[in-house]
Amino acid sequence: MATAAGNSNLFRDYIGVLYNGVTFADVPVDPRVRFDYILAFVIDYTTATEPPTPTNGRFNVFWQDSVLSPAAIAEVKRRNPNVRVGVSLGGATVSGSPVFFNVTCGVDAWVRNAVESLTGIIQRYGLDGIDIDYEEFQVDPATFTECAGRLVAALKSSGVIRFASIAPYGNADVQRYYRTLWAAHSDAIDYVNFQFYAYGASTTAEQYVRLFHEQIFNYPGANLLASFNTAATNTTVPVDTALSACHSAIAGQALRHLYLDCRPFEKPRIQVRDASASTVG
Repeated sequence: MATAAGNSNLFRDYIGVLYNGVTFADVPVDPRVRFDYILAFVIDYTTATEPPTPTNGRFNVFWQDSVLSPAAIAEVKRRNPNVRVGVSLGGATVSGSPVFFNVTCGVDAWVRNAVESLTGIIQRYGLDGIDIDYEEFQVDPATFTECAGRLVAALKSSGVIRFASIAPYGNADVQRYYRTLWAAHSDAIDYVNFQFYAYGASTTAEQYVRLFHEQIFNYPGANLLASFNTAATNTTVPVDTALSACHSAIAGQALRHLYLDCRPFEKPRIQVRDASASTVG
């Protein structure tokens, strides 16, 4: 379970996946909250083959690091003492092909490869933590749990990372994997970035709050983050609905943290980000 972090307000923003030039400066930082940028993604796949193929824990950078560079990371942290920068592992696709959590070399070798490659990336970019966001699997829940749990434990015990989070969503099969991981390693996982926005555009604020409480039950003791997506689509919960639900959850003393999934970015949406930071302020 998380410790002191559970007593502080937190806002998180996933950034970098779209290669559309979004910089840290495009996302306002509210000094009243702890603010985490989560770079998306590092993936243990290679694009040297067509289609891309898994690399058994040898992670490569797939965010737009020409913009979100080591120098840019150092500068945003220097200007904002409340900022941390982490990186998300996995994601949904790589070069248009699905990303699977895949282990063909054995658990020990996968963990060894992952610790080595992620340590290098984290130290090179000056990162503070990791987020686990695999969405499809070619192993059983027990194997995923052992790999992910041992990876987090190793990176924390060596002081390479300060936080770890997981990012499940409301698919029954995906939940099997992440609830198994949570049951075994909740003491090492600081936040659950649940993808509530993925429930669909017809979701009401009341339904969102009910779903939030369902996940409190599914991840007992978790620092559970509400979430929304900046893109106006027919497949995700509208921003206004999510923010209304967040206010209701705050009134019920159930919500202390919020995260933003960054999709096609338009400058006017900065005001939505400000509003969301104020929601948890």
